[in-house]
Amino acid sequence: MNTTNKANRLIKEKSPYLLQHAHNPVDWYPWNEEAFEKAKKEDKPIFLSIGYSTCHWCHVMERESFEDEEVAEVLNNKYISIKVDREERPDIDSIYMSACQAFTGQGGWPLSIIMTPDKKPYYAGTYIPKESRYGMSGIITLLDKLYDVWKNDRDKVYKTGNKIGQYINDNFFSNITGKPSSTMVDEAFSHYVETFDSVYGGFGNAPKFPSPHNLMFLLRYYKFYDNNKALEMVEKTLNSMYKGGIYDHIGFGFSRYSTDDIWLVPHFEKMLYDNVLLAIVYKEAYEITKKEIYKKVLKEILEYITRDMFSDYGGFYSAEDADSEGVEGKYYVWSKNEILEILGKNKGEEFCRAYNITEEGNFEDYNIPNLIDSNIDISNKFKKEKDYLFNAREKRIKPFKDDKILTSWNGLALAALANGYSLLKDEKIKIAAEKTVNFIFKNLQDKSGRLYARYRDGEVKNKAYADCYAYLIWGLIEMYQTFNCDEYLEKAIELTNDMENLFWDNERGGYFQYGNDSEELIARPKEIYDGALPSANSVQCVNLLRLYNITDDDKIGKIAEEQLKAFSGSVQKFPAGSSYFLMGVCLYEKQFEIVKIFGNKNNKKVKDMIKICSMGFHPNRIVINKGNTEEVKAQVCGNFKCSPDIYNVEELDKYLSN
Repeated sequence: MNTTNKANRLIKEKSPYLLQHAHNPVDWYPWNEEAFEKAKKEDKPIFLSIGYSTCHWCHVMERESFEDEEVAEVLNNKYISIKVDREERPDIDSIYMSACQAFTGQGGWPLSIIMTPDKKPYYAGTYIPKESRYGMSGIITLLDKLYDVWKNDRDKVYKTGNKIGQYINDNFFSNITGKPSSTMVDEAFSHYVETFDSVYGGFGNAPKFPSPHNLMFLLRYYKFYDNNKALEMVEKTLNSMYKGGIYDHIGFGFSRYSTDDIWLVPHFEKMLYDNVLLAIVYKEAYEITKKEIYKKVLKEILEYITRDMFSDYGGFYSAEDADSEGVEGKYYVWSKNEILEILGKNKGEEFCRAYNITEEGNFEDYNIPNLIDSNIDISNKFKKEKDYLFNAREKRIKPFKDDKILTSWNGLALAALANGYSLLKDEKIKIAAEKTVNFIFKNLQDKSGRLYARYRDGEVKNKAYADCYAYLIWGLIEMYQTFNCDEYLEKAIELTNDMENLFWDNERGGYFQYGNDSEELIARPKEIYDGALPSANSVQCVNLLRLYNITDDDKIGKIAEEQLKAFSGSVQKFPAGSSYFLMGVCLYEKQFEIVKIFGNKNNKKVKDMIKICSMGFHPNRIVINKGNTEEVKAQVCGNFKCSPDIYNVEELDKYLSN
């Protein structure tokens, strides 16, 4: 390991990912005009490296190459090197990830780009080893070759850059209009059936990702289309993920993904967004099935994020690393002897049998606790034992925590907290939600109302992106529905109007990723693909439909219809790639059920009526408290008609049940 005591320019940054590279011998720049001006002045190409702080292969590439003096010498002499945190600059990442997919047909992180000083890529790849192996050129060989192309075949460089720039604009960010229909919904469902792993749950082969929004779609397909297969696939997946090693049975929470088909061995990083979205899915599964295991997992996920990921001043941190002490998973794995020493021989042996802990181990001579070969309910037997193991694990050196606070992911956290509270009624969850809302609007919004994307160590940076707005609006709608507080609705409407002004494409419809007041890049992404996270356009589609049915505002209704039409042609090409958008199509086709409750929100009868409305799984139900009237009553509207006035809780329950 050849790091240097001398810091490079990244030492002045707040991004945890950039700071991890601040003592590399590579002369890194953050993304700024200084770097591009220097590249132009010195006539050098740019080496752009994009990753994030808890990315395992980013760590590997740093150790192999960016801490190596030989590699640094090539980069420093022949290139201007720029580091970008993809979680802070999703706009940059989106463009150059699309370039990588155009060049190679795939993507991932670390993302490695060679480009001109005017930001046009002529090479794109992901992890590059120092030495040639795995059929890949080593980084020095590759850098020398691409520099020679720059010096000796400049026309080819610019021809490639221009071609790729045009290609990504035409094929990745140009939406095709169309008419939303149940046909695309059915096609997506058929795709999930075809790719479903009936033995271990999940879809496709390893690596397996939870993809919570796909599961949310399937739950709605079950609800709206009365298809039991959809529910079976979700339950099998939720059960298998929980039983596997991807779930932290000692400290709770899910890792990013499983490296195998059976959900046993994860890359051990834990992301806030995965956990909060999975909390919503487990809550919805409980509402449908009433199986206590799903309620238990919901409770444990929320315990994990409020215990380990919540800042003292409000707002949730971003992620926890896979590695500790330079070893992947070291914090999370156990030897059998450790378990026996902590729990004693009798209880220890019993625990080891249940959680597949052996002398040989199931991961590099150690053990990842799991229930793959055990009954799913057995974990209820070992609460005290898991507490002992958790306390022992707390004494280990912990993985690095990325403590930046992102507006977008905190919006998702609000949605999960509000959902969780509606079922669990735990005041700690409500307090965390309220603190998070207050933190965002105090620290991540300026006096003009413009949202910002990231807070860390007192610094606010980067004008917020479309997903920041869309996810936060989602969270605020859930807060409004759960806590019956008009302030949350007002903020959601205000942000919806701001989002239209900043991001809306007046020519083709839909929302661009970055605002018209932000830095202009070589492309202006407009995403509809629901990847690791649902896209801003998908989420805002559902938001608009819900807000229209809450407010009856024709302007919002018109934008909702335009949003559906703007992307339906694109989605038709591969419907399963936009599962969250299809949730909007389902809501549009199946209509909403609006429950209006008249009376003071502090009235017990009003509270009881609202409670009845929140029971069960009803993704198309909107509950509106119409405020101060002398007489408490309810009215249920849907399918272009309204019920007679309903005056008591039992009658409302009966009407809704029918």
